[in-house]
Amino acid sequence: MKSILLLTAILTINSVKGQDQKNKEPLDNKLPYSEIPANPENYTAGNVASRLIDGLGFRFYWATAGLRDEDLTYKPDKDTRSTIETIEHIYEMSVMIRNAATETINTSDQSPRLPFNEMRKKTLENFKLASNILKKSSDDDLTKYTLKFKQGEILIEYPFWNHINGPISDCLWHTGQIVSFRRLSGNPFSEKVNLLSGTIIK
Repeated sequence: MKSILLLTAILTINSVKGQDQKNKEPLDNKLPYSEIPANPENYTAGNVASRLIDGLGFRFYWATAGLRDEDLTYKPDKDTRSTIETIEHIYEMSVMIRNAATETINTSDQSPRLPFNEMRKKTLENFKLASNILKKSSDDDLTKYTLKFKQGEILIEYPFWNHINGPISDCLWHTGQIVSFRRLSGNPFSEKVNLLSGTIIK
């Protein structure tokens, strides 16, 4: 009887350890924003805007790190987006952020739905591309980075200010939702991430 109990205990411990290792997110240096970039040397409008997106990218990287299928499908109630639907929304806005920096018009064409890992990667890459462009930009350049939307023959355009209080701020808002949702689904945000210092406890 004792040997059966001992064997059961060992199998349970190994199962829990295996599950813990499975859910642990390794530092993926192939993706942007596993770590936040170094501070710019000086303050310019472009550097400040770039840093805002870097902070978003860093938060999004870790908010979406190690998500399981049950985390992705989780929703607090029937009237809210699930975690994966929230990530899709952030991805769509990351395209707007990228398009503003590359002076590209947004159209209503629907891109095909992407698997989670690919969507996460593309979202981070969109943030990084926009940040790199902004980092090299003069104050006057920011006036070129407007949000442009084409609906049929109608072109609607918003200045860079709306870029900040629109998609950039919205992405930060929804990234916080992912953090809340994953806690509720039993997979909380990593304790090794220090968002204030932008560092990882190794």
